Amino acid sequence: MKYLHTMVRVTDLDASLDFYCEKLGLIEVGRKDVPAGRFTLVFLAAPGDEDAQVELTYNWDGESVDGGRNFGHLAYSVDDIYNLCESLMQKGVTINRPPRDGRMAFIRSPDNISIELLQRGNALAPKEPWLSMSNTGEW
Repeated sequence: MKYLHTMVRVTDLDASLDFYCEKLGLIEVGRKDVPAGRFTLVFLAAPGDEDAQVELTYNWDGESVDGGRNFGHLAYSVDDIYNLCESLMQKGVTINRPPRDGRMAFIRSPDNISIELLQRGNALAPKEPWLSMSNTGEW
């Protein structure tokens, strides 16, 4: 058995690609338009880890996407959680659970999918502004 991907439904493909690729740093590794079913599948992965993919499913005729946390969350390990969170904030992404412990943060996609960011290796030393930053919304 081999893990293939996690599928998440998206309501705005352009906004989702901007979030996952331009802001979070994933790369597009595949795409399939299915005119008969009126949907598009876009496969994304972290650079260098193309075996673990996220499948964005976009239904051309629209579809209600509620909750976002009912399946859990996506999780990625990162080289420097402070630098990534700072970069995401500068790009307009809300850090719902700041990395106060130097180890873990949560953000959300445009479709409210919860994404956990985990510091690779040991936690970084706690530091400001993260140490005193409060949670924002749900994560």
